Amino acid sequence: MSSLKFFTSFLLLSVLSSASVSQSVLESKSFENSGLKNNLSTPDFLPYDEAYKLSVSVDEKYLTFNWDIEPGYYLYKSKINVFAEDPNTQINNLFFQKGEFKFDEFFEEDMEVFYTSSMLKASFDSTDNKIYVKLLSQGCADMGLCYPPQENWVSIDKTTNTAQIYNNRPDFFTNSDYRIEGSESSENISVIAALVGAFLGGLILNLMPCVFPVLSIKALSFAQNHKTNRDTRIHALIYTLGVVFSFLIIAALMLSLRAAGESIGWGFQLQSSQFLILLAYLFFFLGLSFLGIVEIGTKLMSLGQNSEANSSIQSSFLTGVLAVTIASPCTAPFMGPALGFAVYQSNAVALLIFVFLGIGMAFPFLLLVLSPNIRNILPKPGKWMDEFKQFLAFPMFFTVVWLLWVIGRQTNITVMSVVIVGLILISMSVWSKKILDRRHLNKNSSIKNLAPISLLVLAIILPFWNQTEDQDALLWESFDQARLEDLRSQGNPIFVNITADWCITCLANEKVAFTEKFYSQIKKNNITYLKGDWTNQDAVLTKLLNKHRRNGVPLYLMYPKSGGDPEVLPQILLEGILLKAIDRAVY
Repeated sequence: MSSLKFFTSFLLLSVLSSASVSQSVLESKSFENSGLKNNLSTPDFLPYDEAYKLSVSVDEKYLTFNWDIEPGYYLYKSKINVFAEDPNTQINNLFFQKGEFKFDEFFEEDMEVFYTSSMLKASFDSTDNKIYVKLLSQGCADMGLCYPPQENWVSIDKTTNTAQIYNNRPDFFTNSDYRIEGSESSENISVIAALVGAFLGGLILNLMPCVFPVLSIKALSFAQNHKTNRDTRIHALIYTLGVVFSFLIIAALMLSLRAAGESIGWGFQLQSSQFLILLAYLFFFLGLSFLGIVEIGTKLMSLGQNSEANSSIQSSFLTGVLAVTIASPCTAPFMGPALGFAVYQSNAVALLIFVFLGIGMAFPFLLLVLSPNIRNILPKPGKWMDEFKQFLAFPMFFTVVWLLWVIGRQTNITVMSVVIVGLILISMSVWSKKILDRRHLNKNSSIKNLAPISLLVLAIILPFWNQTEDQDALLWESFDQARLEDLRSQGNPIFVNITADWCITCLANEKVAFTEKFYSQIKKNNITYLKGDWTNQDAVLTKLLNKHRRNGVPLYLMYPKSGGDPEVLPQILLEGILLKAIDRAVY
């Protein structure tokens, strides 16, 4: 398993993760222009706002969107999305209720839809009391009418927990306080100023903590390069081409998504937790390579030291791609106004600005090539270079920690923990490869690489298995003794789950027994689900545990609808145990 192929696979996966963001939007546009879109003036069909009555509520953690859907109409799950319209708000995870699958004639596949009603919960972070979001949705009628994609704008006041819905974009949504970073200054700058700003921003990107270590290794490779000036110029230009090409790919994707109605800007790919996971793996792998645990330095970050010209040129190009990939989390000074200006210009001007951004980032290496005197000031090769390279591994690992924090914020602590397991699996893959190489098992190279490759594949796919929609989060309420007593006085069936994050049995039960069928039965039978968190000391929950003769978690209680004492369920649960307990509670 060559290290270069290993690295290339990471880049390909990252690009695919970013590109997948555009799929649903482009499908919506195609759907809108399809033959299934009928005449909306037909009197037999309701206007969109009447067919799908929308209401919005807000609490400390979630924006909740509810649709009351008229009979014979349905909403597409894949066409619903929420975007923050102000810079101080971030939409994190979207939680949908369970829909039903319907064969769609246009897409020729089963698609998840919502009849009668639909609820979407969007977790968010905001530093403002006023929140502005845009909501996308699309629905159809069973009789054949399909509405075009709909846009609603929502103004939310956190202080009063109220929301106002608009069918057209209100003027105050375009207030200068709520524009893309840098747009307030972008209106007053010229194309030349934007190009200069992009060039300077690209130049400063080289100093960003996540970029500088890799580019330092690249620069130091000049000191070890004894080839001709012509070879050096060729490889520096190929590196520049890789940088510019990568920026153009990002620009083209960003402009396409904006044209399709997405509210995105620089760094939009970082809104994808899948891309962040792959980026964390990439930085971790680079850190291992800087420490000398993985040998990729001479092939990936050198300037033409390989005796094979084609391989050497490919290496320089991929280094440029790598530089842009690792620069994606960063925004340098001067970039904001330039990129804010770019997204409101023609595609040609916008792409030209990104070209200058790439040239600015590659300029230090071009300068080294064009000025031999500057190249001569580089320090001479020596043992210190290996030590310096090893030191640069630690900024890579700090970047991984930061990415893990962002992943945890975007998803949940479970996904973040699984990504850490993935990092350990990558380490095991590298370790097993070195052990097997040391034993010279050359006759069975495919068998020799089976274990390292299997561990690497497992590391990549494991986090994505855990990024499922959290049905639990939609259905439970935080345990409150007063709420429990109130529900009991009303004769409502109640399920109580007392758990803790450090309780392995609790987590295993929730994976094994808390299935979709369990949640559907909870909803169908109007059972209130109260969940108590005993991760930290809680006197109320401790009292409840003691009352039912338990010294620790988990504790599962099923209160029957007729009133009376609850049934204490076993600490080791299966789906069947829960379903039978539900039957006993409601009948």
